[in-house]
Amino acid sequence: MTTDSDSKYLRALRTPPPPRMEETTVDGKTKKYKMQNISLAQKIYNRVGLLGYNMLVTFIPSHTIRLGWLRLFGAKIGKGSAILRGTTVFDIAYLTIGENCNVSFRCVLDARAGILIGDNVVIASDTHLLGGGHDMNDPNFLPIPKPMIIEDYAWIGTRALILPCTIHRGGVVAAQAMVNKDVGELEVVGGNPAKPFTKRNPDALKYTGHYRPLFY
Repeated sequence: MTTDSDSKYLRALRTPPPPRMEETTVDGKTKKYKMQNISLAQKIYNRVGLLGYNMLVTFIPSHTIRLGWLRLFGAKIGKGSAILRGTTVFDIAYLTIGENCNVSFRCVLDARAGILIGDNVVIASDTHLLGGGHDMNDPNFLPIPKPMIIEDYAWIGTRALILPCTIHRGGVVAAQAMVNKDVGELEVVGGNPAKPFTKRNPDALKYTGHYRPLFY
């Protein structure tokens, strides 16, 4: 059952167009690929944004320049949010971040299937958010894109690995955990695979996740 809160996040989530099958011949063999159904011009635009950010802009010690580049190439990032230096972003156009969030150093935001991050979310350094995988039983190793939603006041510890799922409001992921299924509201999870071991105090969710130090 979808709640009003879930609907809010689903409405804000931006995902790529439905894929289509394309055939190509390589060394006399026909291969099928599942591609995003977008124009060549859009693909070039997306690639310029991705390469420019990940090879150069992400290392510039200016929040204004880094966030300005991401917004220019389609990301929606709310007031007071920051993405610190060295973070890698894939498919910028499908990244949505709310207000007063902090994504720390050297994270990976794989938005190829769409990533939505709510308000006051804190993501510690070296965390990976991965948007899908591949069908290991398909002879063409076709991609399986799956979007990710991280709701308000979630906190993800350093070096966590988040596979496609929903981390509900106030959910906490311990450092170095591997999350492969949804995290419930206020749940605290840890381990590999991550399992819940306690819950947060709901009255604690009154802070701001804003953290934007100069030159970070």
